Amino acid sequence: MPAFILQSWDQPFLGGYISFFTTELNKDTYRRRMFSSVHSTILPQLQKQVCLFTNPIWLVKTRMQLQTPGHTSSYSGFSDALRTIRKEEGWRALYRGIGPGLLLVTHGAIQFTAYEELRKAMISAKSKQTRGDDKGSEDLLNSVDYAALGAGSKLSAILLTYPYQVIRARLQQRPGSDGIPKYSDSWHVVKETARYEGVRGFYRGITSNLLKNLPAASVTFVVYENVIKLFRATKEKT
Repeated sequence: MPAFILQSWDQPFLGGYISFFTTELNKDTYRRRMFSSVHSTILPQLQKQVCLFTNPIWLVKTRMQLQTPGHTSSYSGFSDALRTIRKEEGWRALYRGIGPGLLLVTHGAIQFTAYEELRKAMISAKSKQTRGDDKGSEDLLNSVDYAALGAGSKLSAILLTYPYQVIRARLQQRPGSDGIPKYSDSWHVVKETARYEGVRGFYRGITSNLLKNLPAASVTFVVYENVIKLFRATKEKT
């Protein structure tokens, strides 16, 4: 299974797409071990580079979502926001929240690991129930199972990494009229949020996040697993 399915938390990474079909199609072969090595060493570095490149985009997105029509100097668009931020705050401001953003790279690894472990557990459980059948382990699961596994793995990844999103978003807020940011760094966000809002403060907005991402993850894994089965069946026929 690929660890590419991390776009649901709002930061798609290029690296995962490289191993979309390769891992499963080359199962138990030297090539699979090679891709596994690439996935664990090279792809995380690619993902970090993509995060560094796209952080200004997410910063502008966050600020434009938070600004209100009555703001005295609202951004008129993406280009205007970049120019204004560079002029008023400097280039370094474009990378506010980069720390939590880099930590969010772990989202895909968590989801990948959770999916594989849940998948193994479900196959094991179904194997005990259908011990007399001649079905292979790959045929024990159906689309409903894949949908449940996709949603379950996504849920675990979101629950573990969502606080990073909150910290990043709060760091990326536009400074007040005095030009001073509300939060100085990630640790300041953590302390203030824990002090005034408790643990619940780190999960603000998670309901809408789940409503968007769980169905998307379910559909993605259903399509992925069925495409893999189709490729495998075609390969066996040839």
